[in-house]
Amino acid sequence: MIVAFIQPEEVIPLRQKLLRPGQPKDACRYENDDKESSFHLGCYEDELLISIASFSEEVTPLLPGDHQYRLRGMATLPQYRNRKAGSSLLTKADQVLAERKADLWWCNARTSVEAYYLKQGLHPVGGVFEIEGIGPHQVMYKQLK
Repeated sequence: MIVAFIQPEEVIPLRQKLLRPGQPKDACRYENDDKESSFHLGCYEDELLISIASFSEEVTPLLPGDHQYRLRGMATLPQYRNRKAGSSLLTKADQVLAERKADLWWCNARTSVEAYYLKQGLHPVGGVFEIEGIGPHQVMYKQLK
């Protein structure tokens, strides 16, 4: 597997297929995707993009620190799960964010994958909340400093 920086438009097909099935491509674009400080990572196996993750500068008032990044749109093709693609993306992101001197990164994790994020060193904060049309979520974060 190879982890690489990818362009914002390269994440759209997997976001649409795995995170927002049946929704139009526009629903799979996030407002911060094209910001200069944002970055997108892809994990490839034999030239096939199997896993994606996007990070952008965004502060949540639930956590301390002014230099926070938010993870959005992390997804892995089902047949490639449990092969360390996602954790490889997060390891690379930790390196990039440490170089950028970020305080922490956070995400709105679907409660169905909360155990996965706990294994990756994230911690829950606040309570469970509902995102309409998607389901229950929990804010989780990883301290970098």
